[in-house]
Amino acid sequence: MRALLSVYDKTGLLELADGLTALGWELVSSGGTSAALRDRGIAHTQVDEMTGFPEMMDGRLKTLHPKVHGGILADRAKPAHLAAAEEHGIALIDLVVCNLYPFTSKPSVELIDIGGPTMVRSAAKNFAAVASVVDPADYVAVLSELRANGAVSDKSRLRLASKAFAHTASYDSAIANWFVSQTEPETAMPSTIHLSLEHAQGLRYGENPHQQGARYRFEGEHSWWDDAVQHGGKALSYLNVYDADAAWRLVHELGDEPAVAIIKHANPCGAALATDIATAYRLAHLCDPVSAFGGIVAANRTVNKALADALAPVFTEVLVAPGYEPEALSILLAKKNMRVLTATAPTRPRFEFRSVDGGLLVQQPDDVSEDVERRGEWRVVTKVAPTTAQWRDIELAWRVSASVSSNAIVIVNERQAIGIGAGQQNRVDSAEIAVRKAGDRARGGACGSDAFFPFRDGLDLVAASGVACIVQPGGSVRDAEVIAAADEHGIAMVFTGARHFRH
Repeated sequence: MRALLSVYDKTGLLELADGLTALGWELVSSGGTSAALRDRGIAHTQVDEMTGFPEMMDGRLKTLHPKVHGGILADRAKPAHLAAAEEHGIALIDLVVCNLYPFTSKPSVELIDIGGPTMVRSAAKNFAAVASVVDPADYVAVLSELRANGAVSDKSRLRLASKAFAHTASYDSAIANWFVSQTEPETAMPSTIHLSLEHAQGLRYGENPHQQGARYRFEGEHSWWDDAVQHGGKALSYLNVYDADAAWRLVHELGDEPAVAIIKHANPCGAALATDIATAYRLAHLCDPVSAFGGIVAANRTVNKALADALAPVFTEVLVAPGYEPEALSILLAKKNMRVLTATAPTRPRFEFRSVDGGLLVQQPDDVSEDVERRGEWRVVTKVAPTTAQWRDIELAWRVSASVSSNAIVIVNERQAIGIGAGQQNRVDSAEIAVRKAGDRARGGACGSDAFFPFRDGLDLVAASGVACIVQPGGSVRDAEVIAAADEHGIAMVFTGARHFRH
């Protein structure tokens, strides 16, 4: 029996080679893999010895040879194939262990592997006779089968072939995406997008209990979910992950001060900044305690005992934070239904995807932080200008409104969201909801609207609640009418010039 070993990732290589040698297998190798075997004193044949043809062109040409691929591809069920192999001195190869250069780590032409994918595909195509192993995690299972049965089972070879083709498909996708990036403007939507995803996490169920669900990740990429540690509670469901992601992203959009965001059904129902994290939570929860029941809480500071004590009486599905003091974690873990997650900061993806019939909608992610960074370009369009304190509330209202389903109206007072109207078919209904939830707390606060007021009716409604200032994109054909209404009410209004619809 003969195995060809040629790997970039040498995890477990020497143990596998030792195991195969002990079973009487002949090993064939080349390049860095051969050097690793030689350093360990493991007997093997080099590829150039087998082919009679030297490795050349800086390693670009070494395994692309009939004596390699004939040995892999020969159909053992066809006498003509076996006769041809014997006639040309082609030794049969029964196991190919190969994984590829990490192209995504530093994309370049020199990291485009040609011989490796060809060997992997050849072995996977001929899975009826050849085992193709691309994942070091499979080495132990393969050795166990060889020790027990003298061969890799039909079922295992089929499974390994599936992983092998997925491995080369992911590799080719990364290369294709890189070439697109080299030939098309980075600011443009690419002509093609090649996606390769792998199963990353099983979920309790999908959007509803009768639906299956799982989290997949883009191969070669890493997110905060891959580093997250769940300390307690049930397994996550589809909506737990979806809403926790929204909460974690929002709390990182709120600024550098201690902040808490509460999400329910993908929408914020609370957000606040404070001098300490426990106070930030209390203020965020006061925005809408009814909606916060069963919600997702994200804090941007280590959770201390004060915050844990405040959280404990409230039914919370998921809590996400960068860390927990031991006493706080002990309090939280007593809540058997609360999923407690430690997480690293989120990253911003290049694209956002949404399913439609026959394909995907693709867009660049919205970035409200970029909008706030250019606040110097925002325009005060009313006779009254915001005070320094009102500017702080305007900024928070604007950040939160970008995370609320359109039409979005957010009322903030003293760095605390106090009324949020979300997802209505017209802006007046959203304004009514926000005003009703804010009540008397709206007086002197700031109102954020994710898109322009198409008529003055929505502005009149929030102005009647007592807000002192409004932030909105502007851009309506009735802007003059809306500005005049703000001046009538004696409130300040700021135009940002950017819309933040979220559907």
